Amino acid sequence: MTTDVIAGRRSAPTARRNTTPRRHRRPSIFRVFSTVLVALIVIVQVYPLAWLFITSVRTEDDFASGNPFALPSAVTFENYVRAFQTGNLGMNILNSFIVTMGANVLIVLLGMMAAYAIQVLGFRFSRLVRGLFLIGIIVPVQIALVPLFIDYSSVNLLDTYVSMIIPLAGFALPMSVYLFSSFFEYIPLETYEAASLDGAGPYRIFGQITFPLSVNTIVTVVLVNSIFIWNDFIFANTFVLSDGLKTIPLGLQNYIGAMGKVDWTATFAAVCVTITPLLLVFLVLNKAMIYGIESGATKG
Repeated sequence: MTTDVIAGRRSAPTARRNTTPRRHRRPSIFRVFSTVLVALIVIVQVYPLAWLFITSVRTEDDFASGNPFALPSAVTFENYVRAFQTGNLGMNILNSFIVTMGANVLIVLLGMMAAYAIQVLGFRFSRLVRGLFLIGIIVPVQIALVPLFIDYSSVNLLDTYVSMIIPLAGFALPMSVYLFSSFFEYIPLETYEAASLDGAGPYRIFGQITFPLSVNTIVTVVLVNSIFIWNDFIFANTFVLSDGLKTIPLGLQNYIGAMGKVDWTATFAAVCVTITPLLLVFLVLNKAMIYGIESGATKG
């Protein structure tokens, strides 16, 4: 009987707990406001891209005579064919790809090595050097156009890929050095000490330890800089003189005809072709980019 009483005492709270109705929590005002705000931001960001892709498949007469913000009355892909026929779009994409890849290689190699020397190896004025790199973030690119043009003219570097790659890499280095050096703070010093005790030198440590651990930060640096390099107009417009080296921002000027008439639907199709690679790469590597920003920019 004692056992039954104990069992009854133990089961009583359980029974009361099960019969108690659950209370539905109402969403707080702050949560509703934040949800609406995020939805508005997403709409503002996505709508221009959606409108761009929709307009690129509209007929020229439909875009000129109808409401430019309305849905297309007919879908056509002739605009994409005309985009490649009107301008040298394929060559422009190739030139932008070469400049973007060349600049990113310099940014990653020089940025990682500079951050490795400042943060890992260390020297007497390492913090001062890092501060000088950070000052470079606030330097506007416009002040270097005339001096670089004069220097390039004297060494015959005008109208070359190098004339665009060097300044693009140089102005992107300060932020890259900051991201890499901040990330290197997360790597324990015991890892480097153990490698040194095993006989590894600084170059071997850099190549076999630091570089593999920095993949996410490298992806972040490459993606962030690729957006600005891919869309660069200032340096390309200043240092490129021939049509064969025009990048995408310069090549879009080919769709402006006589008397300033613009083939808008072909221009929108060309823009869609040029931004699609960046969108696809960003969608594939966005997780690595977010992790790289969190691990490389939240400490320092």
